Amino acid sequence: MKNILLILIMVGLAYSMVSSQNGKVYDNLSMHSDILNMDRKFAIYLPPDYETSERSYPVLYLLHGGGDDQTGWVQFGEVLHIADESVKNGSATAMIIVMPDANTGQRGYFNSIDGKFRYEDFFFEELMPHVEKTYRIKSDKRYRAVAGLSMGGGGSFMYALHKPDLFSSACPLSASTGPLNLDDAKRRLERSGKPMPTDQVIEDYYKTHNAVNLIESTSADEIKKVRWYIDCGDDDFLFEGNSLVHIALRKKEIPHEYRVRNGGHSWTYWREALPEVLSFISDTFHQH
Repeated sequence: MKNILLILIMVGLAYSMVSSQNGKVYDNLSMHSDILNMDRKFAIYLPPDYETSERSYPVLYLLHGGGDDQTGWVQFGEVLHIADESVKNGSATAMIIVMPDANTGQRGYFNSIDGKFRYEDFFFEELMPHVEKTYRIKSDKRYRAVAGLSMGGGGSFMYALHKPDLFSSACPLSASTGPLNLDDAKRRLERSGKPMPTDQVIEDYYKTHNAVNLIESTSADEIKKVRWYIDCGDDDFLFEGNSLVHIALRKKEIPHEYRVRNGGHSWTYWREALPEVLSFISDTFHQH
């Protein structure tokens, strides 16, 4: 009997040690938004030692693509396994990863052109303060990063270009960089079937939601406040916008990492990118 009890204790201790080495994901959390007048869901990854420590952690806001929601990076991106493994092998520091839903009510990470759906305002004024107060998150710019794929890559570009004082690094993957020109922006609005704004409204919105235009119109010193890691596959249909962003950054002599790997617009590509993203932003989190 004593032997059986000893075995059970040893098994319990072994299980406790293994489980303490694993992070946790909660993918059905929610908060109320006064700005959007609805509840909004988000997922969060907590690193392996979160529950056994009292320390605060850097944070990555990881944005999903069109058609997914806050569970995309959890279900298809395998964020739990990849983040845990990156922490264990030392290529990434322990961090909290926040994955908001941008597919409810209206798809996208920006305020709508008519100003009726203000998702970007919600993100900065409600979501970020909520999670950074609820969880043990370091709230300094140096410890905050943003990354995302496709539509979320576009969100990463815009958020870091709109508010470079908030993010230490940004990692757009296979990013939607916005309409390639003003005529393209007008065509997209026409296809949406919504009432057409005036030409001036369209032009103003285009200028503030096109990555190349923002890079060209923003001072190099502002853009340099963020460390950039841009990755888009050689077979990706969004290659042109990402290539133009790279050229625009080169012309302004803005340091950045630009990767073109073999692959297309797929979860296989993004799962392979995530360890590099975690390593890149971890390097930014560290003191140099």
